[in-house]
Amino acid sequence: MNWRFLCFWLLSLWWLPAQAHKASDSYLILEVQGAEVRGQWDIALRDIDFAIGLDANGDGKITWGEVRSKHTEVEAWSTSALTLSRGGACRISVTEHLIDEHTDGAYAVMRLQGQCPASAAPFQVNYRLLFGMDALHRGLLRLNLDGQTVSTIFSPESSEQEFASGELSGLSQFGAFLVQGVWHIWIGFDHILFLLALLLPVVLVRSRDQWSPISNLKAAGREVLWVVTAFTVAHSITLTLAALQVVELPSRWVESVIALSVVLAAANNLYPVVGEKRWVAAFLFGLIHGFGFASVLSELGLPSATLVISLVGFNVGVELGQLAIVAVFLPLAFALRKTRFYQKGVFAGGSALTMVLALVWLVERAFDLKWITA
Repeated sequence: MNWRFLCFWLLSLWWLPAQAHKASDSYLILEVQGAEVRGQWDIALRDIDFAIGLDANGDGKITWGEVRSKHTEVEAWSTSALTLSRGGACRISVTEHLIDEHTDGAYAVMRLQGQCPASAAPFQVNYRLLFGMDALHRGLLRLNLDGQTVSTIFSPESSEQEFASGELSGLSQFGAFLVQGVWHIWIGFDHILFLLALLLPVVLVRSRDQWSPISNLKAAGREVLWVVTAFTVAHSITLTLAALQVVELPSRWVESVIALSVVLAAANNLYPVVGEKRWVAAFLFGLIHGFGFASVLSELGLPSATLVISLVGFNVGVELGQLAIVAVFLPLAFALRKTRFYQKGVFAGGSALTMVLALVWLVERAFDLKWITA
């Protein structure tokens, strides 16, 4: 049973389609003062194209003319998936259509304005965009309600949320971003493959140009501790710096180097260079992975106090998600370390497949094309 489970789990990761790291997100900013609502909603052009089609001539590029011709359809599609309420349903209209560049490409920007029936009741948001087509989609909300700011994330499991003026909880915000941190690492396939590529050799020892099984679980656990701690410290540093906008790097460059880190980690298993210093590689490339994690938070432009709560919650979630992967992988790998299945199939074969997949990612990201042209 262990063999089947490990084989299925690893192969399901290795054969994932070559896709960009950043998942589908939209960014909703609302300012509610009494009964008056103003806001902005940024939705990726790639998501709109996927849902209703924007590329009229099928040339793989989306022009401003193609977007403009679909303004009415985009407005109807998006606003039908968003319901705002305060003492009853708020009447919301789109006052302006724009285009903006985010770290992962071009977004349609809709300026919102509306009126609610009441000025002192709890404020409710029901967000349903793309959930019927993409269960991985997330809606990130920054809400200023009567002068108090809070941020949260909408998912298919939490599509409707209520906020009461004067009762916005930092703890609930922390919990929401903690859950999304766990989820982010689990769907961040490049992060997972990088971590696994570093962990695959921990149950083996290199001697006389060949790998052999490690003697005890304690030694393997010590190696895992070094690798995971180095990766955690490194990406926590850059996650914080990037989310606070102290350091900013181009998304395309970051995602390309993340793919390169997976290539090198897997190649090192087949042609060892780093040897027992895998934690050094984990730390150095972990610095880059942190910028990838930060893209989720930096787009919201949260105030400092709100950002700190979200940042800590998200970071803790990433660590918990990472530890869950290690908790599943290490006991199974240790149990199978002496078998040909692990040494030839999982370790050697898995490293080779990981390297090929990451090379595809690297080429895609390094030569990415813009979604919109002038």
